[in-house]
Amino acid sequence: MRDPYKVLGVRKDAGADEIKSAWRSLAKTAHPDHNLGDPTASERFAEIGRAYETLKDPQKRSRYDQIARMAEAKGQSQEQTIIQQRQAAREAAERAKAARANADKIMEELARANARKAAASAASGQQGNAAESPEDMVERIFGVKTSQAQQAQATAATGAKPAEKPQEQPDTAAAEEPQVEEEQLATASAAASSRSAFGILGSLVRRITGGNAPEKPPEKTPEVAAEATVTLDDMLKSRWIAVPLPDNREARFQATTDISNGEVLHLKGQGLKLPGMLRGDVAVTVHLSTDGRFTLDGSDVRTILPITIENAVLGCETTAEGLNGPVSITVPAWSGSDQIVRISGEGLPDGNGGKGDLIVELRLMLWEKPDDKVTDLMRSMREGLFL
Repeated sequence: MRDPYKVLGVRKDAGADEIKSAWRSLAKTAHPDHNLGDPTASERFAEIGRAYETLKDPQKRSRYDQIARMAEAKGQSQEQTIIQQRQAAREAAERAKAARANADKIMEELARANARKAAASAASGQQGNAAESPEDMVERIFGVKTSQAQQAQATAATGAKPAEKPQEQPDTAAAEEPQVEEEQLATASAAASSRSAFGILGSLVRRITGGNAPEKPPEKTPEVAAEATVTLDDMLKSRWIAVPLPDNREARFQATTDISNGEVLHLKGQGLKLPGMLRGDVAVTVHLSTDGRFTLDGSDVRTILPITIENAVLGCETTAEGLNGPVSITVPAWSGSDQIVRISGEGLPDGNGGKGDLIVELRLMLWEKPDDKVTDLMRSMREGLFL
């Protein structure tokens, strides 16, 4: 749908009289009867009519203005959003570059520390307690302290037993200790330290690059208000009702017998869609419309039943039209016009698990042709007997 203000050629703050005057002038000019040789006249005339229908109704005009302002604001901020995204990408690249540089620095320090530790263990037969551990090195460089649980988990992953500090032994026992066992202990300790350091490195990279930051979900387009008229026949046949929207689309819902007059239905995900936002909802206010057979009184349904004089005087068994077909009723004797016969449970659902009633209003009807006997009887009752 084009901008109705542009179609009618009026300002956005134009009054109702100005809009009506512009519509009359354009409708007269674009009327198909005055433009027989123009194949586009009918389309232009219909577009002018749609624009006027939107602007003459204060509620429709207000909804259109609201949507137009939102779309305009979204378009203005789109360029700024792109700039912000580019800036965020540059900052992320810089953080990743710094993280890689820090990782290289950590690996170099680890290599030097492991070499010193292996040399000290091979020379003295003991753990290199004087050498700086990978955790102490990371704490010295970055100020990050690791827990004992992380160290124990990394050591357990290697499948090796941590090396214990050897106690003092006689010279003969130290001489007999195998050199191979010392090398295995040193290798296992170095592997455990490397695994622990790699865990610390991964945590640092995620912290620097912001990899764990949750993404903000997109906003939802505001709900659009609309109206729909539903007939009793629509409700009884469960028809789908189309609701026109301002963007020339339609929302749809199914008419059922539990819908009440004035009820507001919220149609999820059938509303407007703006760039960068989730599709909104539609709030449809339902107006129930009756036909010539029935009228509504809450959940009760009213209908009219014509009866003849003799049936009104003597009473009878007959049928009345109900929502689901003919319904049997009993007309009491001496029933006059406007007397009602109530049939329970033949109305619409009341929302509490029950149903309303079918209310049959009696209407006294004469025969199509005059009857002499009835005429004489009525005259004698009014004027008295005579010979």
